[in-house]
Order: sequence, then C-alpha cells, then structure tokens
Amino acid sequence: MSDGGAPAGGQAGNGGSGGVSRTLHVPMLARVEGEASMHVVIYDGRVSEVELRIFEPPRFFEALLRGRAFTEPPDITARICGICPVAYQMSACQAIEDACGAIVPPPLQDLRRLLYCGEWIESHALHIYLLHAPDFLGYDSAIDLARDHRDLVERGLRLKKAGNAILTVVGGRSIHPVNVRVGGFYRLPTADELRGLRATLADALADALATVALVAGFDFPDLTHDCEYLSLRPAQGYPIDAGQVVTGGGLAFPAAEFDAHVTEEHVKHSHALHARLHGTDPYLTGPLARYALNSAALSPLAAQAARDAGLGSVCRNPFRSIIVRAVEVTYAVEEALRIIDSWEGAAAPSVPVEPRAGTGYGVTEAPRGVLYHRYRLAADGTITDARIVPPTSQNQISIEHDLRAFVQARLGLPPDELTRQCEQAIRNYDPCISCATHFLDLTVEHR
Repeated sequence: MSDGGAPAGGQAGNGGSGGVSRTLHVPMLARVEGEASMHVVIYDGRVSEVELRIFEPPRFFEALLRGRAFTEPPDITARICGICPVAYQMSACQAIEDACGAIVPPPLQDLRRLLYCGEWIESHALHIYLLHAPDFLGYDSAIDLARDHRDLVERGLRLKKAGNAILTVVGGRSIHPVNVRVGGFYRLPTADELRGLRATLADALADALATVALVAGFDFPDLTHDCEYLSLRPAQGYPIDAGQVVTGGGLAFPAAEFDAHVTEEHVKHSHALHARLHGTDPYLTGPLARYALNSAALSPLAAQAARDAGLGSVCRNPFRSIIVRAVEVTYAVEEALRIIDSWEGAAAPSVPVEPRAGTGYGVTEAPRGVLYHRYRLAADGTITDARIVPPTSQNQISIEHDLRAFVQARLGLPPDELTRQCEQAIRNYDPCISCATHFLDLTVEHR
C-alpha cells in the first residue's frame, strides 16, 4: 500500500447570491485497494449534497467471466480482493454448484466455514487495529500508534496471523487461496494440520476478548443509522457462509430472489453501482446488520462479550460497529475451534460437478456484508452471464445518508477537524474501495 497526494489547499470567493463561497480540499490519496473521494456541499447552513465518489477504473470482472469455464470463477473472482478472497470464492462456488445441481456434503461445508472464519478473523483484526483504532486513540496511523502502544498493534497482528494460519492450512495460502474448487477442495488438510492450529486459536480467543474490552472503552461520537438492515440468516448459528436473506422489516428470501428485491443503478459520481431494496430504499449490510438480525445466534461467550461491552440486541451507532467486529472475531475464533474439534474428515476432498445449462445463485457474508453472485451457464458449462454485488456498493447510499446527518450536526467545527471526523465516520463501514488508513478526498463547499 502506498500514499500519494498534494498539499491541502483552499479558495474563497463570492457566490452568485453575494454570499461567501468557500471550498476546502484534502488531496486525493489513491491506493491499489480503491480510490474514492467525498464531496459535501453546504448551502445556507444546511448540508444539501453528499457524494461518495468512487472513481477507481472499472475492473470488468463480470465481463471477464463470460466465456470462461464453470470451474474458473473461484480462482478468478478471488482476485477481486486480496483481503476477502474467500468470500468471493465461497459465493462463486455456491452459485456454480447451484446451477449444476451439485450437493456439497456437510464435512466439506464445515471445512469451508472454517476457511471463512479465518478470513473474518484476519480481516476484522486488520480493520480494528491497523485502520480504525488509531482514529479513536488519537493517532494518524498504526505506525504512530505502535510507537506508544506496541502491545496493542502486536495483539492485532497476532490475531491477523491466526486468521492467516487457517487460510494457509485449509486454503493453501493466506492470500488468494489455491485449494478451493467447485465441489469442495483439491486437498483435505490432515488431522495433524488442523490440530496444529488449536494452540494458536486458543491464544487468539484471549486476544479477541481483550479486543472487545479495548474497543468498548473508546469514546464514540453520536450518530444513529436509520436505514434498513439486511443480512443472511442460516438455520443454525451466526451467518457466515450460508443462509437466506433477511431484513429488519421482516423480508426473507433465498439467494435466487436477490435480483427481484435488490436493484442497482449507475450514478454519475461513482464507478460502483448503487443498490436499493424495492428500487427505492437504501439499506446497510455488514456487522451492524448481522448483529441486529442475528445476535441471538451468537455463541454464549461471544454474546457475553457483547453484553459486557454494552451492546444491546441491536446497535445503530455506526461508530460502535468496531465493537461488533470485535465480538464477531470472538465468535469466529470459537467457531473455528469448534469445527476443528468436531471435524472427523471427509470421504473425498470434493464431489463431482457436471456442467449443465442453467442459472445458479450464491450468497455469503463477507466481513463487510452480503456478497451475491449469479451465473448463467450453457450446457457445456460455459459462463454466458455473471452478476456480482459486493457489500461496499450496497452500502454506498447508506454511507452518504449517514454522513449527511453527521456533517450537519458538526458544521461549527474547524475545517480540518471536520475533515478528520468525516474520514473516521467513513471508516466505520470498512469500505473495500481501499484498505488503507486514509482514502478520503473531501471537498466541502460553503455557499
């Protein structure tokens, strides 16, 4: 990851109505993980316009998949993200297997869930300690934080290493795992390899609980999210790798009906599509939604950690989402230990998957929220159409909605402080356009 940008600048002049027009500009910081800016217009003392401008060039993965073999999406889509490749692999496998009518047996499903737990652990640890905690603790970066609180950063790195260890053992490597295939895996981990993870995960559980206690003590600005929540809900357990889609308003539907309920539209200020429920309603997916709709399904230890941290059954302050992520780390470590202790092997690393004409749907819970895949296959298994809806594009409207209220309540702040707090507010959602500490290009126009 690298930073780039020019010194901040500003200009002032007279607007058409004779009032003072002022523009504050924080330089663009572009990274491989994503490029974005936030544009805020304030007119006559009111926030009149908020835009999350995602201008990273389109990567055309959906077009790239057309004409490919039905066996290729797990490897191709993993390259969409280096932080959550497993999410793309799992949603892709589900969709292809659905189209082909393949049934993956429970032992292999458990192994997939274990792999997904590893991704949750490493991704949440990265966000909590390296990207977001510095905001709450008054530091510009994790490097600055480490100078005064080396122990905190080392704890975060230990947690991330524990998650990466699962990805390596089950997935073949920690970034863009190579052991995942349609129908299961290329190779099963040995019992000794899985048992070898146990000591690391036992230590990680203590670190996870300490993380919940740490972030619960942060000072949280006031902000209440009032958009709809959307997440998965499985028959058992907390949503990670499976489930039907549910909303706070009582809607429930399978992955095959996602297109009927969620529509996307292109807006001029973003290369990422905006998603809405029923064509009109913004919604939020991710930790806050998962927790609000599934908190009763947490393990006893994770549920107690949530209560000790002051979380009720629902949390609507986006700043407190860092607590929910810490609780989810606790759950994921516990779940990984449960799977390792109960896993008795599988008859084979994969099941045969034969191509056929049809459409398949897959939906899982990436660390940042619901990730939907849809593939249409020809009779020989050639992909004729693909649709991928990642969490960040679903959350864009809600981010803009929340930021409007956040800025409106803080118009009296000095420009530099307002900019800093806006950046922190956007990091609440851990947007996947960038996994760097700062990604925001903020322009505030006073008219």
